[in-house]
Amino acid sequence: MPISKLTFFIFLLLFHFANGSNATAAKVDVGIILDLQTPLGKMYKTCISMAIEDFYFKNSNYSTVIVPHFKDSSKDVVSAASAAIDLLKNTQVVAIWGPQTSIQADFVIEIGDKVEVPIVSPATSLSLSPHESPYLIRSSWCFAFQAKAIAAVVKNFGWREVFFIYEDTKYGSGLVQFLAEELLNSNSFVSSRNAVSPSAENDEILQQLNEIKKKLQAKVFVVHMLPSLASRFFQMAKEAGMMSKGYAWIVADPLTSLLDSEGIEAMQGVIGVKAYIPKSDEVISFVRRWKKRFYEENPEIERPELNVFGLWAYDSIAAVAESVERVRADASPRFKNMARGGGSIDLEAIGTSNSGPKLAPLIRNFMSKGLSGDYNISDGQLQPSEFEIVNVIGNGVNTVGFWTVQNGVSKDLAIIWPGKTTIAPNGLSGSKLRVGVPINRTFDEFVKVEKDEDGVVKATGFCIDVFEEALQSLAYGDGLAIEYIAFEVENYDDLVYQIFLQNIDAVVGDVTITNIKTKNAWIFMKPLTLGLWLTIGAFCIFTGFVVWVLEHRENTAFAGPAMQQLGTTLWFSFSTLVFSHKENVTSNLTRFVVIVWLFVVLVLTSSYNANLTSMLTVQQLKSIDMIKKGEYIGHKNGSLITGFLKGSAVFNNYNLRYFGTIEQYEDALSKGSRNGGAAAIVDEIPYLKLVLGKHCDKYTMIDPIYKTSGFGFAFRKGSPLVGDVSIAILEMKENGKMDLITRRWFGAQVCCADGLEGLGPDRFTGLFLIAGVSSSMALAAFFSEFFYENRDILASSASVKEKLQSLARAFVERKDEGLTTVGIEMQEANNS
Repeated sequence: MPISKLTFFIFLLLFHFANGSNATAAKVDVGIILDLQTPLGKMYKTCISMAIEDFYFKNSNYSTVIVPHFKDSSKDVVSAASAAIDLLKNTQVVAIWGPQTSIQADFVIEIGDKVEVPIVSPATSLSLSPHESPYLIRSSWCFAFQAKAIAAVVKNFGWREVFFIYEDTKYGSGLVQFLAEELLNSNSFVSSRNAVSPSAENDEILQQLNEIKKKLQAKVFVVHMLPSLASRFFQMAKEAGMMSKGYAWIVADPLTSLLDSEGIEAMQGVIGVKAYIPKSDEVISFVRRWKKRFYEENPEIERPELNVFGLWAYDSIAAVAESVERVRADASPRFKNMARGGGSIDLEAIGTSNSGPKLAPLIRNFMSKGLSGDYNISDGQLQPSEFEIVNVIGNGVNTVGFWTVQNGVSKDLAIIWPGKTTIAPNGLSGSKLRVGVPINRTFDEFVKVEKDEDGVVKATGFCIDVFEEALQSLAYGDGLAIEYIAFEVENYDDLVYQIFLQNIDAVVGDVTITNIKTKNAWIFMKPLTLGLWLTIGAFCIFTGFVVWVLEHRENTAFAGPAMQQLGTTLWFSFSTLVFSHKENVTSNLTRFVVIVWLFVVLVLTSSYNANLTSMLTVQQLKSIDMIKKGEYIGHKNGSLITGFLKGSAVFNNYNLRYFGTIEQYEDALSKGSRNGGAAAIVDEIPYLKLVLGKHCDKYTMIDPIYKTSGFGFAFRKGSPLVGDVSIAILEMKENGKMDLITRRWFGAQVCCADGLEGLGPDRFTGLFLIAGVSSSMALAAFFSEFFYENRDILASSASVKEKLQSLARAFVERKDEGLTTVGIEMQEANNS
C-alpha cells in the first residue's frame, strides 16, 4: 500500500532528526503525478522518495526541504489533469513532477504554463516542446535524439531500407520524420511504414503482420511503441513467422530501456538502442538499496528492475531540490491573485505562482554529476551523451556496442539474430532474386536465353555476366540466389512492367534507358579542343604584349593612360583572329611579328572552318537528308527503334525493313535498297558497334539521332540494389573487370576513327613554335636597341635602384619625350 502523506511526513521528520538535519528547514510542497498501479510508476515512486532522502542527508544544512505529494493518475488523461489542479489549488505546490506519459503530460503542461509552475516530466514525445512551453522541463532524453544512433546501426550492416512500425499515437509517429532524415544521410531510407493501434486486438495485429509479410519490400524493421503494446506485437510477429532467420528488428527507446521489466520471450534476436549509464560504485550501491526498498513497498513484484528512467528521475529530483533552495521557494503566499472559494478544479481561481518565474529557469538550465552520469539540462531539455546498443538474448539483454556522435559505432557488433544465427540479415525481401530476361533471337552477345530439359531457364551473355559479377561483389551477394524467368515480349516496356506487377524483382538484358532529346548549342566550340582554345588565347595575349612593347614608345595608337593602353593591346591581339584590326604599326619588328601571327591565325581559322563544316555536315545526316526519299531504312523489329521510326515525322518519306542479326545488317547495306537491302541502318549504339567492329572499313556511324543513356538493369522503385549495383558497376570499370567481360563477348574492339574529333594543340606545335620564336626574337632585338640607347644610364654612378627607375621611365615614356628627361636626370646624377 502507498505510504500516506501524514506517514511519509512523520517519517521524513524522524529521518532528519536522526541524521542531524536542520529541523527548522522550511517545508516546500512538490506534487508528484504517477501511474501508481503500473510497475514503472512504482519504480518512479521509490526512486523519487530515495532521492529526497539522499539529497537532504548530504545537505543537512539547507534551509528548505521539499515534501512530495503523490497523486495517482490511473493511466487516465482527465485524472492526471484533475490531480494537477488539486495539487495547485489545495496544496499550493511550487512544482509538479510528472505525469510519466506524453498524452497525460500534454494537458498538465498547459496548466503549468498558465499558472507559471514548473512541470518536470519524463515524457519523451517530441510533441512536448520545452521551447514552446517555458515551464516544461523534460527530465529524460527526447526520443528524437536516438534517430542518429539507429541510422548508424542500419548503416553498419549495409542495409538500404527499413520498414517502420509504430504505435498509432502522436507519440509513436513522432520519430519517423527524424529517422527518415538520418537514414537518408546514411544512404538509406524508410521504404514503408505501418501504424498499430494501442487498442488493437491480437488478431488484428496478426492480420496486419501477415499483410506486411505479403507485400514485404524489406526485412529490416524499426519498432517504436510503448511496452504494453510491444509485448503483444512481438508475440504476434513470432506467430506470423517473422522472428525467424533473415529478419532484423530494431526497437527504439524508451522500449529498449524497459525491456528488463516486460516479457521478452518473443523478442529473441531483437536489437535496440538506449541511453548508456556508467556502472559506477555509487550506481551499484543505489541499485542494491533500491531493490530492497522496492520489494518492501511492492512485495507482489517478484523481480524488480531499475532502468535509466528511474536514475533520471532520481537526478531530476535533486535538481528540483537544489533550485528550491536557491530561490527560497517557501515564500508565502505561494500564489498571487488566488481567489477564495470555488470548486476544487477551478483553474481560474488558482492565480499564478510567486516562485515559478524564478524557479523554472534554474531547473531548465541545471548541471550536476548524478547517478546517471553527467546530468545536463539545457533550455528545459536533458541533453544526450552516449547510446548503448543491446541484443535480446534469453531472459535479458546483452550490451553489444556503443554509439556516440564523435566516434559512431564503437566496435563490431556481435549479435545473435532472430533464428539464433550470428549471420547478419542482408535486408532483402527474400533469399532468391527473381530476374526477368527477354528472349532475344537477334543479338545473342548481349543476352541469350535457353531452357534445359527440366524447363529451368539459363541466361548467358554480356548483360548477364555484368549483372552477376556486380552482385557477387556485394557484401550480401553470396547469399543471394538468382532465378531467371524468361519473357517473350515485343516491347521491353511490357517486360519492365512485370516489376510493377510484382511478378519479378528485376529485369536484366539489353534494356535501354531513354531520356530527352537535346540539341547541341555549343557545337561551335567542338572543332577545337579546350587545350587548343586556351593555347590560342595565351598566344593572343603574348602577341599583344609583344606588339605593345614594340609600339608604345613611338606609336600614339598604343599610348595614353594605362587602362587605355591595356584595352588597345587586347583589342588589337584578339581582333587579328578575324582580321579586323585597324591600328597601324610603325616598327619593322612589329610588322614582322604581326605577319607571322596572321599566318598562324590563317592556318587556325582554315582548320576550324573545315572541322566545323564536317561536324555540321554530320549533324545534317541526322535528318537523313543524304538518303534519297523512298529508300529503305533498316532496323531491328520489336526494339525501341521500331516505335521511334514509326512515330517520327522524319522517316515518313522512307520505307522500313526489318533485320535481326549482324550478318543481316551487313548484307542489307551491301545490297542497297534496290536489291532488297537498305540504304542505312538505324539502331541503338551497342548493336551498331558490333557491326562496325567487324566491318569498320566499309561503313561509318553518325552521331545519335535520339539520345539515350545506354543499357541498364531495371529494379523496383526504392530497391536497395539500385545504389549497390550502380556502385559495383563503377568499380568494375575502374578495376578492369568490365573490360574483361567486354572482350569475352565482343573480342578486341576496333576503333573506327570518324575524323570529327576536335583539333588539339599537338597538331599545331610547329606553328606555335614559329610564332613564339618570332616574337621572342623581336623582343630580343628591341631590348638590345633599348639598352644601347640608354647605355649612359647603365654606365652612370647611380645606385642600382636609381638605374632601374630611370630605365623604367625611359621604357614607358614616348621616345621623343624621354630623350630630354633622361638627359636631365643623367646630368643631375653626374653633378651629384
